[in-house]
Amino acid sequence: MNAPLRRVAVAVFVLFALLFVNLNYVQVVKGDDYRTSDLNERVRISSYERPRGLIMVEDQAIAESVETDGRYKYQRKYPQGELYAHVTGYQSMIYGNSELEAKENEDLSGESDKLFVRRITDMITGKKSKGANVILTLDKEVQAATADALEGEKGAAIALDPKTGEILSLVSNPAYDPNPFAAHTDQPQKDAWKKLNGDSVNKPLLDRALRQVYPPGSTFKVIMSAALVDRGYKADSQVDAPNQYTAPQTEKFIENFHGETCGNGVQVSLEFALQESCNTVFSKLGVEVVKAEGIKEKAKEFGFGDTNLEVPLDVAASQTGEIADPPAVAQSSIGQRDVRMTPLQGAMIAAAVANNGKLMTPYLVKKVEAADYTTLSTTRQKEYSSPLSDSNAAEVQKMMRAVVENGTGKRAQIDGADVGGKTGTAEDGDERQDHAWFIGYAIVDGQPVAAVAVVLENAGTSSSSSAAIAGTIMKSIIEQRANR
Repeated sequence: MNAPLRRVAVAVFVLFALLFVNLNYVQVVKGDDYRTSDLNERVRISSYERPRGLIMVEDQAIAESVETDGRYKYQRKYPQGELYAHVTGYQSMIYGNSELEAKENEDLSGESDKLFVRRITDMITGKKSKGANVILTLDKEVQAATADALEGEKGAAIALDPKTGEILSLVSNPAYDPNPFAAHTDQPQKDAWKKLNGDSVNKPLLDRALRQVYPPGSTFKVIMSAALVDRGYKADSQVDAPNQYTAPQTEKFIENFHGETCGNGVQVSLEFALQESCNTVFSKLGVEVVKAEGIKEKAKEFGFGDTNLEVPLDVAASQTGEIADPPAVAQSSIGQRDVRMTPLQGAMIAAAVANNGKLMTPYLVKKVEAADYTTLSTTRQKEYSSPLSDSNAAEVQKMMRAVVENGTGKRAQIDGADVGGKTGTAEDGDERQDHAWFIGYAIVDGQPVAAVAVVLENAGTSSSSSAAIAGTIMKSIIEQRANR
């Protein structure tokens, strides 16, 4: 064979070899990916062949599948629209699934191993298979009250049962209607996607309750109070209360809100310092007593830095930052500098204090049921941590109670309930208004019934308006739970 023919033969052989390798790569290595891809039209059609399971809040379906006459036999519907949008998410042919529609997809779609026997039985009997139902921990009255209280505000609110960790309500504003994403034609989905993603100011698709971190401002003083009682301080311990405090290694001083004097400007009780939210007290104690490692360790016990927390929705990790020097300690001690937390984290702090120092792991899915209401799985309540002893929790409760009874949180008072809380005003840069916070809890007949966190984005610095609004929202949520 002459040289040119030999080169052609070699080239043909190489091409066939590459074709053979590619064929095996497609069929063997990537086969499952292609077969199950949302872009595979056969997969898309088959996923709509059977009804998807319900997402339920008590006796109410907040996501359901309805039969159609079209090519796709079932369509997803969200009867309450915006009310539960950041909980359910959406099922979309173009953009995939989000939130619980994504996290619980195997159960909802009927593909879960929990339903294997039922799928085989249905195949033999000719019965149409159905997805499993996901039953949530949410309380529909508390959810409605939360949404009503937060109406017109940009921010988030979340309520927990301190004894169990159950999430009772979860609202993020602005919200959106997930129904257009469930359309069986492209245009409604594309229009909704363009509109919602194009709103870079309000970000309606963002779940602020779980995945937005904010500087917590003075609400972080609850963690500082917990760290101090660990070191032997009590609610009635006398502490220095200067009008200004300058940390080592800086000439910039910290002062109280609006430059006000804390008590007599000399010494006050720790309870009074939290009640009146005295910045100088907590900055000075942070630098001289708790220190950087103490702040980070105590915050970690409450959940800061946890990158693995899911409820099962993804949760952004709250952070304290590096806290590299005394000025950073002073600022971090009052919830500024690099300290950031989610509203869920704020509710977890309040829940731990209310539950005598025991923090339960928050969760949103109570159980999963087959279509015949047989329970397939149940979420077990788990202790997350114990950041406070019983006696130390009682001291912090006393301080938080003073905030509501005599301090900045009076709007959260509820007849017949022992309410503790903490307001916060958190700076958000020089060009934007401050965030307004409230975290708190209610105890009725000696039992903790609710822990709540509310944040209003860029609501302003006025304690008589922005912080009071947050307290009013927190009060509205707790009343639904406490007065039953």
